[in-house]
Amino acid sequence: MLAKAEAGDTLDTFPKYLVLNAKRFASRPAMRHKDLGIWQGWTWKQQLDEVRSFAVGLSAVGLERGDKVAVVGSNRPRLYWSFAAIQSLGGIPVPVYADSVAEEMAYVLDHAEVRFAVVEDQEQVDKLLSISEKVPSLKDIVYDEARGLRDYDHTHLHSFEEVQAKGRAAIEASEETVARWQAAVDLGRGTDLGVMLYTSGTTGRPKGVMLSNDNLVKSALHGNAFDRLGPDENIIAYLPLAWVGDHVFSYTQSYTAGFCVSCPESPETVTEDRREIAPTYFFAPPRVFEGLLTAMMVRMEDAGRLKKRMFDHYLALARRVGEKILNGERVPLLDRMRYFLGEILVYGPLKNRMGMTRLRVAYTAGEAIGPELFRFYRSIGLNLKQLYGQTEACVYITAQPDGNIRADTVGIPSPGVEIKIAENGEVLYRSEGTFIGYYKNEEATRATKTPDGWVHTGDAGFIDGEGHLKIIDRAKDVGKLQNGELFAPKYVENTLKFFPDIKEVVAFGDGRAFCAAFINIDLQSVGSWAERHNVSYASYQDLAGHPDVYGIIASHVEAANRKLSEEPMMAASQIRRFLVLHKELDADDGELTRTQKVRRSFIAERYGDLIEALYDGSTQKYVETEMTFEDGRKGSVRATVRIVDAKVFGSAAAPVREAAE
Repeated sequence: MLAKAEAGDTLDTFPKYLVLNAKRFASRPAMRHKDLGIWQGWTWKQQLDEVRSFAVGLSAVGLERGDKVAVVGSNRPRLYWSFAAIQSLGGIPVPVYADSVAEEMAYVLDHAEVRFAVVEDQEQVDKLLSISEKVPSLKDIVYDEARGLRDYDHTHLHSFEEVQAKGRAAIEASEETVARWQAAVDLGRGTDLGVMLYTSGTTGRPKGVMLSNDNLVKSALHGNAFDRLGPDENIIAYLPLAWVGDHVFSYTQSYTAGFCVSCPESPETVTEDRREIAPTYFFAPPRVFEGLLTAMMVRMEDAGRLKKRMFDHYLALARRVGEKILNGERVPLLDRMRYFLGEILVYGPLKNRMGMTRLRVAYTAGEAIGPELFRFYRSIGLNLKQLYGQTEACVYITAQPDGNIRADTVGIPSPGVEIKIAENGEVLYRSEGTFIGYYKNEEATRATKTPDGWVHTGDAGFIDGEGHLKIIDRAKDVGKLQNGELFAPKYVENTLKFFPDIKEVVAFGDGRAFCAAFINIDLQSVGSWAERHNVSYASYQDLAGHPDVYGIIASHVEAANRKLSEEPMMAASQIRRFLVLHKELDADDGELTRTQKVRRSFIAERYGDLIEALYDGSTQKYVETEMTFEDGRKGSVRATVRIVDAKVFGSAAAPVREAAE
């Protein structure tokens, strides 16, 4: 099998790729992890030893082919090794969001019928033990970090080291152990269920997306070929293990291409750790790029006058010629020389600060990214591209090829993907990455996947004259104002979210006379402004209700409305009234999914009184809202929220009123 693979054939499971990589990339780095301030590394040969020992140990504990195994925790080598170890025995990993509350986790684990769990630390062990009665199928738990667990009952609780030690002892005791493990690996097939990933549950209970080894391997190979990814790449793994993007970028593409994955010391040190690693391949949702730019702009506001002038001068130059240079277009020699100087003085230090000095290709997806934000990164020489994908597609539906990148589209169909637009405007696709189905939910599978393999994305969009896909919004969210004009809330929200002072927006307007919005301020950006202007505040609520903050947000809404007024399809959706919400929208409060997507129906129900106040002419509204604190305690926050009118432009400035009920 390995000889054929070396001759050019592809393999069909990731444990098989691991065995191959240990041979062809034996001494090359496979994984790194920063622990206690020191980077530790494993070669592909060493990684094979770690995975094989753990797999043999799991088999001794009782793991059998077909068993589901929950994997819960942050980005750590042992959890990634668990994927390959479980798959090598014919088991199915079920990664779960580490920040899920116990009730959310109980549903997923019980629905998936998991028998084992591999978790990070005491926090996750406690969570699983607290829901053990709700998950009767769960028998054994393996933990990575032992701190705090010494006095626990270890009848069905095992340390990673203990399980791995059992495996190593078995391997040392008999040469046949390795042969039996290799035989188990060879039994794996591309058609086998490779992983089960649960959706974020924006419209109800999460669904278990079943992805085969073929789905994952072929999608990874297509993605590698599209961006010419090989063993010399280096990435940092920091996104949730349960998200399909991390699974593809940090696991499947790494195994098929042979590149190195680096795990940060903690979620709080990702930016600094990224600076030390300087990845060549990077993925982040728009909110990460927004956060990086916000932090950068906040820092420059505190810089000296000369430094600020230089920064502004070279950013203006970058906006004018930077993207053209990146695209290989013709630019006057003098501008190229000035841009080169800007690289030394401004762009290079900026990229170094963000940990992107060696970046060759970066992607963003999950939500639409503001065109100005997108162009900013490209203008300073970062090859940032957009892709459009779903869990059900193993990520890839469309992507942007080098030299054909635009801010207003999500690219062309990815290799091996077909796309068509239904009569109602919904985007449908068909590919080798198309999922098997939803676990124990044939009804949802039939509603999503047609008998001939076409998948309903739930997104509305169209293909332009150059073959690029443009996404308007979720198909179910696209509506109409009372006057019949199109209302696409996400488009409106993303127009506002470009501003660094704004973290989240929820727009309303379907069936209404006009568009209105809830706004969350960005505490870091607005807090920095408050410190510079000697504005005292004790909490998010204090700052959100400050009159000067309302003035800042009003100016951003006005700028967004001006932009919307210039787009014929969206001019009627200018925001007429808005409020700054008294609390941050939070996944723990059910307002966002674990992937930070707005749960519109929940918000509409929870804040119904505030929504009506936006439309009945009220200038303020008292509200009391329950919230969950970081330590899990529940409390309530009370506030009188101001509601203000926004400036609108063009024909949208004509008076409107709600139609009579």
